[in-house]
Amino acid sequence: MKVADLIGSRKEVFSIPETKSVLDAAKYLREKQVRSAGVVDSAGKLIGVVSQSDISDKVAAENKCPAWSNVTEIMSRDLVTVTPEVTFEESLRLMEQHGVYHLLILGESEKYLGMMSVSDLLRVMASSEKARADMLESYVFPNR
Repeated sequence: MKVADLIGSRKEVFSIPETKSVLDAAKYLREKQVRSAGVVDSAGKLIGVVSQSDISDKVAAENKCPAWSNVTEIMSRDLVTVTPEVTFEESLRLMEQHGVYHLLILGESEKYLGMMSVSDLLRVMASSEKARADMLESYVFPNR
């Protein structure tokens, strides 16, 4: 299976404009019930990712005001990306190599198409390939 098989069923791409405050980002993540979202510039190009962890670690724990902090100040900039043609197996290898749990999906002209998590991979793979799903689960939950 390929990344395209996963994103084809998605109805929404979660992204935050680079001009938003951390407070706006936190409200957006809560409203959409997601843990992270892409940060895009005015042309819609992906420039980073902001997560609940970024907000917690870089704003709340540092006693900074989220209303006065810009999302670009705390976003992650080291992005690991894939295209829709990449296989799930390749995606899993990339996650393992880079020690990440999410991959950002870029289409033609580097258009941001969304994010894929380890959980997404697990859900899809578990439906048809139990052995691989068990392997992935042991990666995500090593202490079980």
